[in-house]
Amino acid sequence: MVKEIIYQILPRLWGPARGENRKGGSLAQNGCGTFADIDTRTLDYLASLGVTAVWYTGVIRHATRCRTNGCKPSSAAFVKGRAGSPYCVTDWFDVNPYLAQDPAQRMQEFSRLVRRTHRAGMKVLLDFVPNHVSRDYGAFSPRPLRDGRDALGHPVLGACDDPTVHWKPENDFYYYPGEPLRLPVPGNWQEMPAKASGNCFGPAPGLTDWYDTIRLNYCDFHTPTWDKMREVVLFWAGKGVDGVRCDMVEMVPPAFFAWLIPQVKAEYPDFLFIAEVYEKSRYQQFAAAGFDALYDKSGRYDALFDIVVHGGSARQLTWNWQSLGSLQSRMLHFLENHDEVRLASDAFAGSARRGMAALYASLLFDTAPFLLYFGQEAGERGMDEEGFSGRNGRTTIFDWWSPATPRRIWQYIHGKGALLPEEQAALGRYMELLNLARRPLIRQGGTYDLCYCCREVDGFDPDRHFVFLRGDGKDLLLVACNFSDSPAEWTVTIPAEALRMLGFSGEGMRQTVSVAPQDGTVLSLFCGTLPR
Repeated sequence: MVKEIIYQILPRLWGPARGENRKGGSLAQNGCGTFADIDTRTLDYLASLGVTAVWYTGVIRHATRCRTNGCKPSSAAFVKGRAGSPYCVTDWFDVNPYLAQDPAQRMQEFSRLVRRTHRAGMKVLLDFVPNHVSRDYGAFSPRPLRDGRDALGHPVLGACDDPTVHWKPENDFYYYPGEPLRLPVPGNWQEMPAKASGNCFGPAPGLTDWYDTIRLNYCDFHTPTWDKMREVVLFWAGKGVDGVRCDMVEMVPPAFFAWLIPQVKAEYPDFLFIAEVYEKSRYQQFAAAGFDALYDKSGRYDALFDIVVHGGSARQLTWNWQSLGSLQSRMLHFLENHDEVRLASDAFAGSARRGMAALYASLLFDTAPFLLYFGQEAGERGMDEEGFSGRNGRTTIFDWWSPATPRRIWQYIHGKGALLPEEQAALGRYMELLNLARRPLIRQGGTYDLCYCCREVDGFDPDRHFVFLRGDGKDLLLVACNFSDSPAEWTVTIPAEALRMLGFSGEGMRQTVSVAPQDGTVLSLFCGTLPR
């Protein structure tokens, strides 16, 4: 049993600099990473971080404006950015041609990436977007269509729909008969009748809607759409993919996943399903549907963001953890992903160093899996203005670009450049903590929240400090986090009850901890010496 460490990476943004990084630039101007750039040295580097699975985002073929590198452009009227969104899928059974050195051999090159990743001892994860597809889904599928299937036998969503009705169980999409699509941006894309967009119903999506996508028709009962989406997951499982991160599961009936997941696991028992879920009240519902892990965005992530950015109380960490009950070990914790601002950005901690207290609390508090976003470990700030994506603390998923810190990491591990001093310092801390997370007491030991023992202790501020034990009957660690801007020191009283719960016997004890501002510390209390 290991603590899962998942590393999310956008292959198009990984690799050496190949272009100008021009705002709104084309692929020819700004360049693009490829499958080949995620080479043995890259994967050995990820393995050295303790990564157990790599989540490759933006692999499955999506809408783009690009006309080169084997790509066929979708309409500029709805494609977001020049590269396009990875969540605007045009063909569920293909990969992006631009990621291959030889676009005609793109699937073979992807298969080689899968094999390289497995040889390095890590699993391969992809995105599964069950709720929506591109407005021109199927336009680039191999022709001809036969009974709704392309020349390779794959189902093409919407190919057999009846667009004269708004809804029927057999349709893959929702239609607005007699009404044309009215996009919120200028362009010449014609859609008659209009289809419902990914996150809204109606023929006129707004500027903040997912107007580049069309919503799939799900019901609380088995429909043909269910069967087609099962084929998608089984196709990629057959290609050696080890799991999927399922996008926006709350927009799809849980009954679909309760039907899908057992069928996939019947053929691929170790296949992982991760749910992007935000409503805490629905965590149990999706856990019962069979998901192996669920986002804890609305729980620990939001709590840490509030503590670091808004000065919120550290007590939230205890409250959230207690509220999860039996789901504690099934949450996926993170401080960054493609949707959220970078930890080191101006919108969050401001630097990797000032994000250390949050890292200790997110990574070490329990046995649940942890997600890293590429470049986080060296302090990528996401403060570029790439084009469609503004200067907002996020790394673009819409533009051709080369983020500075991931680029320097690639050069560093290939012996072609050095990290900046602050990047090297951040990477050293991440390496230390991620390797600590490999230890048995972190990946499978118990947790004891000590904050209630410190409420009346001099020097301890329950709103700015957080302290807990991790132990497995052999080793015992005390972890302390300081979310304040001042050094902190206090003496922790560890009750005998805490020791017993973590597999030790004996009397309680006291331990003084000192923590730097916006930082964390780990103290080893026992190493198998306390009698049980």
